[in-house]
Amino acid sequence: MRRVAIVASHFVPSNLAAVHRARLWSQHLAEFGWEPTIVTAHFRHYREPIEPDLEQLLPEGLRVVRTPAFPALPFGILGDVGLRALPFHLRAVCRLAREQSLDFLHITIPSNYSALVGRLARNRCGLPYGIDYIDPWVNPWPGSEKRLSKAWVAFHLGRALEPWAVRQASLITGVAPRYYEGMLERNPGLRSKVVTAAMPYGYSDMDAALADRLPRTPFLFEPGDGKFHVVYAGAMLPKAYTVLERLLETIAVLAGESPAFARDFRLHFVGTGRSPTDPDGFNVMPLVRARGLEAIVDEHPQRIGYLDVLAHLRHASAVLVLGSTEPHYTPSKVFQALQFGRRLLAILHAESSAAEVLRLAGRGAVITFQEHELPAVSHLCSALAALVAGDVGATSGADWTALERFSARSSARALAAALDEAMELEQRVRAEGP
Repeated sequence: MRRVAIVASHFVPSNLAAVHRARLWSQHLAEFGWEPTIVTAHFRHYREPIEPDLEQLLPEGLRVVRTPAFPALPFGILGDVGLRALPFHLRAVCRLAREQSLDFLHITIPSNYSALVGRLARNRCGLPYGIDYIDPWVNPWPGSEKRLSKAWVAFHLGRALEPWAVRQASLITGVAPRYYEGMLERNPGLRSKVVTAAMPYGYSDMDAALADRLPRTPFLFEPGDGKFHVVYAGAMLPKAYTVLERLLETIAVLAGESPAFARDFRLHFVGTGRSPTDPDGFNVMPLVRARGLEAIVDEHPQRIGYLDVLAHLRHASAVLVLGSTEPHYTPSKVFQALQFGRRLLAILHAESSAAEVLRLAGRGAVITFQEHELPAVSHLCSALAALVAGDVGATSGADWTALERFSARSSARALAAALDEAMELEQRVRAEGP
């Protein structure tokens, strides 16, 4: 049994989405020959809410090393917990390397600063390392064009730090190839020297089982009130707004044509705000108000607990999967919608892996588009009306055999195979010498 330390700046019981990457891997890696240890900052250093019930989703016996971190400074000058915990993570990793004879170090980003631990650990204790791109590191996020803004600083810091962090890596993984492809293009010499692999988060039966054991009641709507409640849960990506505006235009048309639709249809956005904790950080509502749809569409901008998300998806009349004009976006809520047998309306880029998932499942109303060719309003009107009428979108009886390669177990298998290949690469390089 080989041993891998996974550095994840946030981990359970944090309620941030990224924590589930390392959590889901940890459930299955040992089946494929790798014993994981999680290195993370102690949750008392998180600035976001925690969800203690999530600890019931951790595999029995998993070792979690929770390190100190420096205090956050005012105004977010030093707020990123990956940066605040970096020296403590490095110390913990090197201690594990001495005590447990670690074979490999793998780091999930964000926090992007955690990637620096890899090269530092290699220099200090000779440990081979990899980096997992949950999101692209160097990406022109909104605001990055404004000189000296926080986004501008983060963008240029990424351009400076990423080449140093990846230069001695043995493995690069990501949720999808496009998440790390830009890095390989910026660092062409790395492509022939590193193992690459992509795997989705994957779905887990344990999550649905915990939702059964700890049932919660939705608070954004009243189940059984006679309304048709559609839920979108997750972040609003920068290039998803054009898709959102087309959907809102569709809802406005249907509401104008059908008083019954306007009376009974409700769309709820949750966790879509500018910050996970800001109750006033609305991203969706300005667009909703511009079309006069406040009575039909609402937004809960701050993130809610994972089990609360599952409760809302479970009790919804339907689940909305809203894609981005970037093809690499792979929304994870597809699987929960399938697991709970909800009706499903997906508006996705034609190259999104989620579109492939739904085609394999044979369930859900799937509307695809290209970057510069959004679906027509008339097409969306027909699909949404059919969804409400119950003519499409039911997900009961999904073919899970076809979907197994998107499971958390399959994702862990792919990571284990990539770790094995990276170790073989390390051995060849050491045998060849300088």
